[in-house]
Amino acid sequence: MDRLRIGLVGAGPWARTVHAPALAAHGGVSFAGVWTRRPEPGRELAASQGTVAVGTVEELLEIVDAVAFAVPPSVQGELAVRAAEAGKHLILDKPLADSLPAAERAAAVIAAAGVVSTTMFTLRFHPPVREFLAGFAGPADAATTGSARWLSGALLGGPYAASSWRAERGALLDIGPHMVDLLDAALGEVVAVDWAHRGEPDLWRLGLRHVGGATSTVVMSLALPVDPTEMEVTAYGSAGRHRLTDRPDDAQVAYGVLLDEFTADVGAGRTDGPQSAARSLHVQKVLAQAEELA
Repeated sequence: MDRLRIGLVGAGPWARTVHAPALAAHGGVSFAGVWTRRPEPGRELAASQGTVAVGTVEELLEIVDAVAFAVPPSVQGELAVRAAEAGKHLILDKPLADSLPAAERAAAVIAAAGVVSTTMFTLRFHPPVREFLAGFAGPADAATTGSARWLSGALLGGPYAASSWRAERGALLDIGPHMVDLLDAALGEVVAVDWAHRGEPDLWRLGLRHVGGATSTVVMSLALPVDPTEMEVTAYGSAGRHRLTDRPDDAQVAYGVLLDEFTADVGAGRTDGPQSAARSLHVQKVLAQAEELA
């Protein structure tokens, strides 16, 4: 088929450093345009990547087959619904929306529209992570325990320090989706949050229970003076001994893998991919339960 025409919503740091250059470089897609709420950043980004900036969301939807989102979750939750209702396939960021009701509505509309969706769970498109997950053979039993740790100073300085939604909700909504997604994929579906605590500075601790009886813990923060970021996922017990410390140095590479698989799914009409909106909703339900308990 012809190259998939993808438009980008957003021109923040993640859009500038990951989405836009990866879309422009990928041979299987056409980077069709950019829309931003403030026109000037959109025009600058479009000019740097050889595409066009458009004035309205409706204008973008008219010229694309799919929309990629690099915006705060409150904006994505609203605009993903509009794009799905227009029949456009979706590359989503995480979390799906800024609240569980908004995420549930978005996932329902996406499912009803029959469009293909995928979520930028960056780690899931990284080969060492896939090798790590391949070592698990189905849900782990009660004799297995896992842990995930992500400690960062991203809110203390750098491109994301001014992000209002990250400052308000902290690591739970930014890093939490990655950690819950990995533990869920490795040990089996998370069926309950047994306990959750948020301390200072932005230090989250969660206890998760998985469908086969395994348990796991998550420790994460975006406000610790740690550079570079500390990331580790482990599992021990009947499922064996597994340890992951490798995360992508270049998120553009992971995004390229996402685009390879997304274009293949669109060509095949596959709406139930492993990182679809339905998957994103499941992860957000776990995070919502943790936020209630904290």
